[in-house]
Amino acid sequence: MNRKLKYYQLIWLKHDLPAGLSVFLVALPLCLGIALASGAPLYSGLLSGIIGGLLVSLISNSQLGVSGPAAGLTTLVAASIVSLGDFQTFLLAVIVAGLFQIVLGILKLGLISNYFPSAVIKGMLAAIGIMLISKQIPIALGYNQPDFWTSGFTKLFNPNNISGNLQNFNQHLTRATIIISIVSIAILIFFNQSFAKKFKVIPAPLLVVIVGIAIHFILSNFEANFQLKPTQLVTIPDNIFGNMAFPDYSKLFRNLEIWKAGILIGLLASLETLLCVEAVDKLDKRNRITPVNRELIAQGIGNLTCGLLGAIPMTAVVVRGSANVDAGGRTKLSAFTHGLFLLLAVIFLPFLLNKIPYASLSSILLITGYNLTKPKLYKNIWSLGWKQFFPFIITIVFILITDLLIGVTIGLLISLYFIIQNNFQADYKVLISKQHETEIFTILLNDNVSFLNKVKFRKILDNIPKYSILTIDGRNTNFIDYDILEVISEFENKAHDRHIQLNLLGIEKVSTTALH
Repeated sequence: MNRKLKYYQLIWLKHDLPAGLSVFLVALPLCLGIALASGAPLYSGLLSGIIGGLLVSLISNSQLGVSGPAAGLTTLVAASIVSLGDFQTFLLAVIVAGLFQIVLGILKLGLISNYFPSAVIKGMLAAIGIMLISKQIPIALGYNQPDFWTSGFTKLFNPNNISGNLQNFNQHLTRATIIISIVSIAILIFFNQSFAKKFKVIPAPLLVVIVGIAIHFILSNFEANFQLKPTQLVTIPDNIFGNMAFPDYSKLFRNLEIWKAGILIGLLASLETLLCVEAVDKLDKRNRITPVNRELIAQGIGNLTCGLLGAIPMTAVVVRGSANVDAGGRTKLSAFTHGLFLLLAVIFLPFLLNKIPYASLSSILLITGYNLTKPKLYKNIWSLGWKQFFPFIITIVFILITDLLIGVTIGLLISLYFIIQNNFQADYKVLISKQHETEIFTILLNDNVSFLNKVKFRKILDNIPKYSILTIDGRNTNFIDYDILEVISEFENKAHDRHIQLNLLGIEKVSTTALH
């Protein structure tokens, strides 16, 4: 027992401790940035990261996965907070989301992501990326009015007074914020290049935060006009645990929207987690496979705890998981260690966190949004053909003009249409030949023949000409729907009257008397 303990201590000191520190440095700015994009208190993003590290890592059996607030949930969280009225009511939806995920795990529905077409999932993430970018642009510019897109930006294109509009727009921008944003985005783009890996001493998001703090310090000390306003800097309470918001339980059964938002958050969080788990497992050099149902239960308990303690919802996150792999993490103790570092930072370093400019966080989120909706993604899906691209683009458009649930539902319906259309073509094949003056038709049935082909199959049979030979071959078929068998049995009487010689191979006749 002592040997085993010493072994794990050695693994932790040599691999998981440095990996946990590295993941912490990546996660810290992301926790703050995602809370900012979600319209939630900044400390709630840090709490979510702490719960993901200290609790979910212990329950989950994912050795390299790391959980915390995710960019993919930001737009849904922001919309839910607005629609439910306040953050305390929203926390009830997070509790519902956690319970929903636990139920999914108990019912062993961890394979749920396999039933969502890839085009729809990619469309959903691309739409989230577009919305993330649109929300962060005003923050990156330091725009100090609430109506950037509805009037501030659109007024620039009013031909009546272009110079006046530009001057008015310019007055509402913050010079220091723009400088920090430009430098931050340049750093992130540079470190995204393959040749820049040898220069990467610390994670790029952390470097962006450090540079942002440095630029603000220099500008504010040497040029008064470049001073950032207090509202443009992170604000974390000195005593985070004394300022936590808790759910308003009195509204739980009085507002149906809480349950709707909770189930939607739970479903999206589950999809994102399962996709992340699959991606991180592929990076694991030891080929360990995460049990997906246990992962859903772990995430559900995590989100339940987030709701109870006043944190935004979490998922397993690819960025943190891949950072863990790159840093040499070996076991789930690296994720636990990252959570421990987050907790220590919140307790002992809130004064340092409060020097971070929002512009640094918004720059990180702009690049995150871009990575979700890269032009290369659109090009790749277009190359797969119209049946993939159309559901993808429809999902994006309808999410942008309605909401996430409606957009995904419409995307699923479009995908279902193409699946049904493919089934119409795939369930059988018709061969035509001629022997002397007699036409010979052979219908070869494929592995599974469903009722979806009933109408088209009946039409083909009705178009078989008189005085011909028809063979329906079902010998290689595993399943023939009763509706199809009924159509064939009904056709037998018609075939006799039309002098069609009908041969059935491997097909069972059924009684059709119930129809009369």
